[in-house]
Amino acid sequence: MARVVVPVPSRDFDPSEVAIGWKVLAGRGHEVVFATPDGRPGHADPIMVTGRGLDPWSELPVIGRLKLVGLLLRSDRAARTAHAAMIADPAFLSPLRWADLRVEDFDGLYLGGGHRARGMRGFLESEVLQRLTAGFFAADKPVAAVCHGVVLVARSRRDDGLSVLHGRRTTALTWKLERAASRIAAVCRFWDPDYYRTYVEAPGEPSGYRSVEHEVRRALAAPEDFRDVAPGEPGALRKGMGLWRDGATDSRPAFVVRDGAYVSARWPGDVHTFAATFADLIEEREAAEGGNRDRRPTAT
Repeated sequence: MARVVVPVPSRDFDPSEVAIGWKVLAGRGHEVVFATPDGRPGHADPIMVTGRGLDPWSELPVIGRLKLVGLLLRSDRAARTAHAAMIADPAFLSPLRWADLRVEDFDGLYLGGGHRARGMRGFLESEVLQRLTAGFFAADKPVAAVCHGVVLVARSRRDDGLSVLHGRRTTALTWKLERAASRIAAVCRFWDPDYYRTYVEAPGEPSGYRSVEHEVRRALAAPEDFRDVAPGEPGALRKGMGLWRDGATDSRPAFVVRDGAYVSARWPGDVHTFAATFADLIEEREAAEGGNRDRRPTAT
């Protein structure tokens, strides 16, 4: 059994990316430890949980409960079920503090995403989490990052000042997917058109400069180190359109990149396959190291 830490912000993490990861890892017998800035349980983005807030009438009384766009864009049934179970789990209800995390206490690091700026910026900009992530890479311990979680990885620095992703292959939320979601929000959530953009371009910056993909690309050693679905590859349409999500028994829509002890994925539609790939990596490491090792206590 491995011990995996899952840092989350106080609010607005993506329920699919965190809860499916928890379900897969815990379901395969691994200990999942959560951590938040203050040691109190975090909260997922409620819009992604319920779907309310994605239709033009969402702010109106009574009729605001009706959902059309919200039903299509919120987390799917599997993720909502996993989220409901996760938030009742004792480990989720008793998280550690970010500041108390040490690389040597864990066998893996799992970084989910989320896009809502009010909650996610503190997570992505945390120097504590950036140092922790850099420590996992320095120790060659398994790290998984999906969607905006890859931004946190890209901002984590080695001793030479370069990103830990410099010289690595990775994917992340693509500008194509981020732009499509942003355009939907600009129409359906017109009072908050940047809901899907954690960072927006400053005057004079080109379109997409502050997107997840382009920030991650700037941290890499070579353009080809950023991976996306290649045109013409088997299943490219299903993988690349953002209309299909993978499932526990269907990996066809997923796109996941593994480079050594690092696993990355683009968005919630990859997360079942992403989490299973990470679990495979951890179990390979466990087998190579001779199985179970002594563990430090979970709580402080």
